[in-house]
Formats: sequence, structure tokens, C-alpha cells
Amino acid sequence: MQIIPVARAFRLSAILFAVSLLFSCSSTRWQASASDRDQFFADVAYLADDKLEGRAFGSKGEMKAGDYIAKRYKNRGLKPLGENGTWFQEVKVKSNNPHDVEFAGKGDQAALTGRNVIGWLDHGAPYTIVLGAHYDHLGYGHIGSLHSGQPAIHNGADDNASGVAMILEMAQRLSRQKKFNYVFIAFTGEENGLWGSNYFCKNPTIDFSKVTAMFNFDMVGRLTDKKLAINGTGTSPEWTGLINASNIYGLSLTMTESGVGPSDHTQFYLQDLPVLHFFTGAHEDYHRPSDDAHLINTQGMEVIADMVSKLILMMDDNTKLPFTKTVDPDPSSTPRMSVTLGVLPDYLYDGHGMRIDGVREGRPAEKAGMTKGDIIVRIGDIDIKDIYAYMEALGAFQPGEQTTLVALRDGKEVEFAIQF
Repeated sequence: MQIIPVARAFRLSAILFAVSLLFSCSSTRWQASASDRDQFFADVAYLADDKLEGRAFGSKGEMKAGDYIAKRYKNRGLKPLGENGTWFQEVKVKSNNPHDVEFAGKGDQAALTGRNVIGWLDHGAPYTIVLGAHYDHLGYGHIGSLHSGQPAIHNGADDNASGVAMILEMAQRLSRQKKFNYVFIAFTGEENGLWGSNYFCKNPTIDFSKVTAMFNFDMVGRLTDKKLAINGTGTSPEWTGLINASNIYGLSLTMTESGVGPSDHTQFYLQDLPVLHFFTGAHEDYHRPSDDAHLINTQGMEVIADMVSKLILMMDDNTKLPFTKTVDPDPSSTPRMSVTLGVLPDYLYDGHGMRIDGVREGRPAEKAGMTKGDIIVRIGDIDIKDIYAYMEALGAFQPGEQTTLVALRDGKEVEFAIQF
């Protein structure tokens, strides 16, 4: 998933939500088998191998990953839908500014070049569904890593080899569902600022007028507690009903309406297309070298694949899915923050306060003795009722200042001395 500081994350989305799911198999699966789980792991293990050196944009490791995905597309019976009859769409950039990327045109000198990997199942249907996942990651973590040690390979098993494994699984399942045509896109440059999806939406190799929806899978490999988060549910009035009807496992769903978020579905939403983003949450290995394949919950991934397969089966193939603009956050209303505690918020927590889902080493919260699970309820004189109040409170401080912070730990208030 794209690297976004807390403040910028809220400029992109009302909330970047996190959940996880530990699946207990008590229900009949939808087209499930042990071989599916084996293939999930095989795909993740290859993409998250040290030999690919973290799949940074334009790197040799990313090239190897793209070649692997193209071969898997071919094995799944897909046809190439890249440039010039290939599986690939080159994404050339003139600069590496994530906030204002400038793509290289014909004759321009490119500073970096990555590749989108695109395949499709053409069933001759009236409408098309796009399924996407980014396959790039952080390389050795020189930019965007939360690792505090020496540069090391960031394998990105959950972020986002898991999403790529998901679209490869869906390619197999959807070959039997011929209600729609299906386009599968492994995006490059997501971690750099949604470069691959941005470029594709500006230079599509498909007819967008025939696209009825886009499904995005980003970090879908750490499912626990029978909870699943889905972003973009407000981009069509039909999503909520379809999602609830496809919830065949009785999962606890967190549904966020905004079509804008820190992943590739955003670019398709900006093309006035209904989108859904499936996400299983941040964790302590997020953007660290420890995000490895052995931690992936393939049985949980199978649950998501079952649910999406059911959802697509219930979609109307005779009428294009209606699109709805969502109420997205106003960037000008986001407080400017000069300081940070160095914590990862639990974006799913809906109680009073702001629950911490992870603490970064060497930052103010860790130095003060705060830990995962602490619930911040006051910073200085400001009551913290939710993450928005938390951001506003941090906006009042400057580097070098001190304050007291009150958090709930095991139901009891604990006071911490914070040095920014």
C-alpha cells in the first residue's frame, strides 16, 4: 500500500481502515480447495523472495516479478492487453516526485521506467470488470520504510504480493463466470504515488465506457477476527446490498463510502467508475523487512476470493452499474502537523479515543513508554474522541515542545510525558 503520513492519508480518504481475519472453516466454501491455498502461497512466496530485492519501481526485481505475472496470466488462459500485443504497458517518469509525477512522452528522457502487467478474459459480454493489485514494493527501504535499522530487503508479502495472488486466483475462477469480460492489472509504482494506475487511466488499453466496476486488492493477506474492510461502498447505490448478500461467512464488515483512498482504486473512481477496495489492515510488519510470506493467511485470502466471486455472480450483467460521487474529505480542512508521535493508528477502532496499532522505534511515543493497544484519550488539554481530534491536537505542537498525554491501558488511565 502507498506510503502516506497520517495527515496526507486523510487528504486522500476519510479513513484508511485496518482489519484482520482469522478464518475458522465452519461454512461451505465457494469454489474452494486446498490447491487454491497452495497456489496463493506459491505466488506470494515467489514475489516476496529475497531474489526480487523488494520489487522497487523500475528495478530488476520488479521486472522479474512482472515477467512472472505475465506467465501466470498466460497459464490462467488470459490474453495480453498491454502495448503492441504484449502483456506490458511501460510507465516512464521524468521525475520521482510522488506528489506531482510527470510522465515521459515520446522522445522524452525517462528517469525511471516501470511496467503495468495487463491481461484479460474476453467473453464477448456487454460490460467489463477490472480487477487490480499493485506488485511493486519498497526495494531496500531507502524511501518510505518504517524500519529503523540498516537498509534491508523489504519483501512486501502482504503489501502487495497478496493482492497479486488474489487477482491470479480470481482469473481462474472468473474464467467460468462469463457474464462479464474481465481485465486484470498488476500495477507498477503504487508505492511511489499511484503511478501505474494513474498512467493507465490516462492511457487506457480498454474502452472505459464498457467498464462497469473496478475491484482493488491491496494488503489482503493478514485476515483475523472475522473482520473485513471494504472501501468505496458509496460509489454505487447497489454496492451495500450486493456486499451484504455476498457475505456468506457472516463476517463483520467495515464499509467506508469514499472512493478516494491511498491505493489504485482512487484513479478509477476519478474516472467516474464504481470501485471497491478490499483491505485487511496494517500490522507491525507494514513497510518493514519482516513482511514475509510465512505470515500470510492463505485460508483467509480464500474467504475474500469466495466473497468476491459471489458478489460478481450476483451483479446485473444487462445494465451498467450506476455510479455515485462520494463525499470526500476537503484537503484544506486537514490540519498541518509539524510533529508526530510515531504511531500507527487502529483505523477500525470506533470507540472513544484513538487506539494505537503499532509504535515506531525511536519516536516520541516509544520513548515515552507507549505500546500497541494503548488508547489515547487526551493530549495536553485536548480531549481525543477520535482520530480527527488526534490530528487536530498534534497540529497545535511544534518540534521541541513537550506535553502530557493520557491513554487507557487495560481500562485504566496512564499519563505519559511526550517530547516532540
